[in-house]
Amino acid sequence: MQSTATTKPTIALRIHLRIPLESLAMFLLKAWRQTAFGVYGYLNFTKSGFLEHSKTAHGLASRGATVYMVCRNKERGEAALSRIQTSTGNQNVHLEVCDLSSVNDVKSFSSRFREKDVPVHVLVNNAGVLENTRTITSEGYEMNFAVNVLGTYGMTELMVPLLEKCQPDARVITVSSGGMYTAPLTTDLQFSSGEFNGVEQYARNKRVQVALTEKWAKKYSDKGIAFYSMHPGWAETPGVANSLPSFSKSFEGKLRTSEEGADTIIWLALQPKEKLVSGGFYFDRAEATKHLAFAATKGSHVAIDSIVDSLNSFCDFSR
Repeated sequence: MQSTATTKPTIALRIHLRIPLESLAMFLLKAWRQTAFGVYGYLNFTKSGFLEHSKTAHGLASRGATVYMVCRNKERGEAALSRIQTSTGNQNVHLEVCDLSSVNDVKSFSSRFREKDVPVHVLVNNAGVLENTRTITSEGYEMNFAVNVLGTYGMTELMVPLLEKCQPDARVITVSSGGMYTAPLTTDLQFSSGEFNGVEQYARNKRVQVALTEKWAKKYSDKGIAFYSMHPGWAETPGVANSLPSFSKSFEGKLRTSEEGADTIIWLALQPKEKLVSGGFYFDRAEATKHLAFAATKGSHVAIDSIVDSLNSFCDFSR
């Protein structure tokens, strides 16, 4: 009887603590991801990291490329177009207007652009947004997801016929973010569960982009199209200042310039494909890890097939 009385409370205590221990484990894992990302980012993603790893950026327009800029705002796009044409002397820079938060707008733009029958050697998915509060588009999608994931996916899939015309040199470069190191892949694409967090949603979106790049590399391996994702480092841009004011202020003077952030994009566009790995993630002109140690994000990429099914249903390319 003495032994039995001693044993029962021990068993009951283990059962009682099971859920809190699981919650604690998730909390610690998330904290580790944030800490590891912060240290890794400070050592590599700031201005000092760029000066150590890379060289001065050179724009595609300054190298004589024909460039089509896809911008949401016509007036701001025209101003940027004028600056680029003036500074590079390249008049083969064109403006196309498209709201990447709208599936219908992406479809409409893609249809118009395909009528030009212009071969696309390089598609750069560079549009991005970080909304800190939940905002729903007119089509019913969470804004961050609509631009960063759905817009990127739709634009890429719809440009494949034009990219095929340029095989075997065609390539797609998707600008992700180091923030993806803090987030595993999740099928909760629109952050429907839990309290909405814009920074976390942005990180989730950027993880999807990296996993999509892997998926595309396999899907189109026989079409002569290569796919790369990359991280530009922590650059000082108006978007960062507006969306992450505390972060921008904390790293004042240490952030990269826009030109430094663009360097690896240009490098990926110009490198011989045999020197690159399709599906790879790049940073400062070198292939980089997609997962930090002990962050438990690698296994999550098995969810990409389910995510692609969801994206296809949202885009409905048959219409």
